[in-house]
Amino acid sequence: MDFATNPADGVRIAYQVVGSGPPLLLVHGSLLTHTIWRTFGYAKALRPSRTLILLDMRGHGRSDKPHDVETYRMASIVEDLLAVLDAVGVGKADFWGYSFGGRAGLSLAASAPERLSSIVVGGGSHGPQRGAFDRLFFPGCADVLATRGMGGFIEEWNRHRLFPVDAATRAVFTANDPDAMAAYFRASDIEPGLPDDALREFDLPALFYVGSQDRTRLDDTRSASGLVPESELHVIEGFDHSTTPAAATEVMAVVKPFLARVHARNNT
Repeated sequence: MDFATNPADGVRIAYQVVGSGPPLLLVHGSLLTHTIWRTFGYAKALRPSRTLILLDMRGHGRSDKPHDVETYRMASIVEDLLAVLDAVGVGKADFWGYSFGGRAGLSLAASAPERLSSIVVGGGSHGPQRGAFDRLFFPGCADVLATRGMGGFIEEWNRHRLFPVDAATRAVFTANDPDAMAAYFRASDIEPGLPDDALREFDLPALFYVGSQDRTRLDDTRSASGLVPESELHVIEGFDHSTTPAAATEVMAVVKPFLARVHARNNT
């Protein structure tokens, strides 16, 4: 992988470019890496017609993993995304992010709209994030990460689940730096989000999707989509926040035509 450096704080962001065609920046969710787009087949389906820019968010994968809460504020995340686009030499790209990646994309669209041709947000929210990780995992999850590590986190999470954490998820989560993740969780908890008016001012094609069983993001995604002028909203039936990324067939059925329409419109 290659690395882009955030000019403001020097954090290095790992990225990889594959495929050919109009550029599409793909941004993963919390505790995951760029490999999620390969695991569920998105990269294979998209790379014949798109130049895919795959990155690991700060604190994740091969990117730098600072332990200071302030380094995970959204302003720094947006600077990371711009640094990657600059490193690749892309002035303007389509954007697709899930969960954390979707929140970052909305902030990028608000602060640097000239760098985006369109935006796709899966299971995302533009509002304040206080308590979001406690609701998604379990109360006090950041403290458990900081004191008991990822093993303790998974053990505690198992106590709050109907089914045990599967082996694949356990492997991905265990690869994370628990101190970096604790700092990221705490930064997210104090993130104010975007005001509604910021989304009302969006002037780019936008598509939102969310699982019908996603109790943490269904209302948030509907709310965000309702604010963005002429956006599309698609509810993926039968999936929750954790399983929607695996619904690649259903998700691609709505996202791929959207991206094709954006491309056609930009070339008329």
